[in-house]
Amino acid sequence: MPFDAGIARQAVEWWVTLQSDDASDALRAACVRWREVHPEHERAWRHIEGADSRMRHVSDALGAAVARAALRAPRSRERRMAVKAIAGAVFLGTGAWVASDPGAVQWLRADARTGAGERRTLSLADGTTLSLNTRTAVRLSMDGDVRGIALIEGEIMVTTGQDAGHVPPRALIVSTMHGTLQPVGTRFAVRRTDEGGDTSVQVFEGAVRVTPKAVAGAGATLERIVHAGEQARLTADNVGPVLPLAQGDGAWTDGIFVAADMRLDVFLAELSRYRRGYLRCDPMVASLRVSGTYPLADIDAILGVLPHALPVAVTAVTRYWVTVGPRG
Repeated sequence: MPFDAGIARQAVEWWVTLQSDDASDALRAACVRWREVHPEHERAWRHIEGADSRMRHVSDALGAAVARAALRAPRSRERRMAVKAIAGAVFLGTGAWVASDPGAVQWLRADARTGAGERRTLSLADGTTLSLNTRTAVRLSMDGDVRGIALIEGEIMVTTGQDAGHVPPRALIVSTMHGTLQPVGTRFAVRRTDEGGDTSVQVFEGAVRVTPKAVAGAGATLERIVHAGEQARLTADNVGPVLPLAQGDGAWTDGIFVAADMRLDVFLAELSRYRRGYLRCDPMVASLRVSGTYPLADIDAILGVLPHALPVAVTAVTRYWVTVGPRG
């Protein structure tokens, strides 16, 4: 009898949670209670108890990445992808999961990726420099007639190379789920917003041709050219208005985050990208304003100084669950 998808993921989430160093007797007891709520819960748990042996049969492309991601912080992107991967591999079989969840497959099969708070810079074969911001995954294709960078998740900074080994140089295409971006001798940043809402492009040198997925190859009547000092947002069927860059855009490549009269809830949402776990802003203080330049190397240190600048208190239930709320 097939398993309900929701119950399968719940079972995997419990299983992953109990592998953590933070697993307490109370958590183990809660898992037992969950198993007792319904016979299907217990059936799913018994099935997943053999996960260790089953995971040995998962393809190499998934195995190591899943094993590392499974122990990441609760509510993190890595954790969610790991749960999807394990549930699919254990309850559906790898082939069925590949067909049912291609987004998770792309993430796990990325050529390069970063975790929370991690940044990497790559020198590609064509001379392009590619910087990956926190929680980012990319696929690379430099062997064909077109140089390709597919942004699966997160944010990148691209400084285009000359492609000296090819005459004429091959086109460089950056793609996301929303469309394509083709630079003309440029330095630019591309970011996919959380949960795939849209794609933003910020141009620091040169220009970038931005084409929505829906019109690519069909006259591209909605494409726009974004020039140095400008930015725009891209959805699958439209390119938004071209606007000037904001103060501090691109500073993450130097390990800096710049806030200019930013709402506190927006500020904390940005910081949460660089920190494992859940960083919550109480609605009562969400509209407070933050300005300043902050080093991204230690997010907890930034949180530690907030009560000295604003009427807020920072409360940590665990190291993975932190709330910023009103003082007193």
